Amino acid sequence: MGETGGIVFDAGRLEEFARRVFVQFGVRAADAEEAARILSLADLRGIDSHGIARLHAYSRMLDKGRINPAPEMTIVRETPGTATVDGDNGLGLIVGPWANRLAMEKAETVGTGWVAVRGSNHFGIAGYYVLEALERDQLGWAMTNTTKIVAPMWGAERMLGTNPIAIAFPGCEEPPIVIDMASPAAAYGKIEMAIREDKSIPEGWAIDRDGVPTTEPNEMADGGAMLPLGSTREQGGHKGYCLGAMIDLLSGVLSGANWGPFAPVFTTEFEEPPRRVGIGLGHLFGAMRIDAFIDPDEFKRQVDDWIRTFRQTKPAPGTDGPIIPGDPEREAESVRRESGIPLVAAVVEDLREVAEISGVPFD
Repeated sequence: MGETGGIVFDAGRLEEFARRVFVQFGVRAADAEEAARILSLADLRGIDSHGIARLHAYSRMLDKGRINPAPEMTIVRETPGTATVDGDNGLGLIVGPWANRLAMEKAETVGTGWVAVRGSNHFGIAGYYVLEALERDQLGWAMTNTTKIVAPMWGAERMLGTNPIAIAFPGCEEPPIVIDMASPAAAYGKIEMAIREDKSIPEGWAIDRDGVPTTEPNEMADGGAMLPLGSTREQGGHKGYCLGAMIDLLSGVLSGANWGPFAPVFTTEFEEPPRRVGIGLGHLFGAMRIDAFIDPDEFKRQVDDWIRTFRQTKPAPGTDGPIIPGDPEREAESVRRESGIPLVAAVVEDLREVAEISGVPFD
């Protein structure tokens, strides 16, 4: 049994299963390898909602022809430092990496690069893309809009997606600071995991179909909505709402993708949008070459100093002191690379269904 009471699987085994499933659905070999690696990284970093558990939704969409397994990405508008990319309705795990590399290549040339994407689908964890930028001594940005699931401030129905954003900062001797967060009170995947594990959710995460706060994940799933980060006006919910709106506008409107309640679904279980206002799902990737702003070594030394200074903060009662963004994921990865990935029974059953749909053995 694993840390969450689930069945433990070797990370490599799960990654290979995902790779073979993607190939079976017509994804090109190199793309399937990277797509599986993104899912595996999510599991290793403890982001269970976006790891192998997401393969079920991808498989259903691919099986029903809702996602193009072998997209041909095209640049539809471009300057030396910017571009807009059409993802050809491809799997976001293919389109996202391609567009992110384009942003990083532009940054190599002119110092910064920004790439907006339309015609895409769910792209996995935003953190993957910013970690890739660190490998090039760049600061990476990644954001995306998603299927409507979040109510706007003082609203009682779904209008925005969970709309995550990520950015990472490298240290010299310290591990990087990695900010990877959804804009509502929690990622929707955590609601899914609570349903699978038959657990309640914290107050402030969701409302039911009547707009009444609830701690029952099924009530949220049955016509309810998630709440913005902060939940109420008094607790700063308007700030979470504005963050989600900003990401929606930059990912959706700027790229020519669908936005708000018109963003396409990432699983066949969701209700289709009432109309289209753009093309597919939208992302935005940014890359900043550190030496375009400051000496990279000096920057990393200052990041180290920042981290060490914050670690010395007086601990709040009952805690071990402040965490640095990225600490929980890094610690999870150090454990899971050795001990394996714990999966709850419902996810294991989903993977068995994926095996039946794809013809790729799981057991």
